[in-house]
Amino acid sequence: MLIGLLATLSASAAAGMRIALPLLVIGLIRYDELWSNVPILSKIHPQIVIAILTSWSLFELFGSKKLLGQRILQIIQLIFSPIAGGIMGMSVAKIVRLEFTPLWIIAVVGGVLALVIKLVNVGWFFRLRGIPIWVTFLEDILSIFLVLWALEAPEQGGIIAMLLLWIALRSSSAWRNWYLEKKVPTKE
Repeated sequence: MLIGLLATLSASAAAGMRIALPLLVIGLIRYDELWSNVPILSKIHPQIVIAILTSWSLFELFGSKKLLGQRILQIIQLIFSPIAGGIMGMSVAKIVRLEFTPLWIIAVVGGVLALVIKLVNVGWFFRLRGIPIWVTFLEDILSIFLVLWALEAPEQGGIIAMLLLWIALRSSSAWRNWYLEKKVPTKE
């Protein structure tokens, strides 16, 4: 059961970095079933899902390399990352046949994890006035590998997801200290 929980954390963390790319990867990996295990997407015709996820994934891949594209993606991903994180968590729980009820708890935890990771990303975006291009490439690669690890090596993927959560918490405390130092008036 612990391995299944680590797998769901890994997939949800991937949705915290990119939305459509992990959903597309999970559908293509499970090509025989496509999105039959994915909540919400299983109700839509597979060709429509492939078209939407492919076009959005391409925008995520290429739009994230420019400042305007990053701004647009930050807003949209901040809104939809909890939904995608919940969907990814529930999907992987169904794929690995995780014996956990009620399943909506996994969706909530996955959505919160994805939201926390995305909030940290947005914070760094505004603090640095744009994400460096090497970081966007790293996010692209890591979001794909987290989905692959969720299904093939859940222990490693879950550990990486927990490390990402730890980095997010450390970043938030560093931001707080930076903000407090900036806000303290100097005595003259």
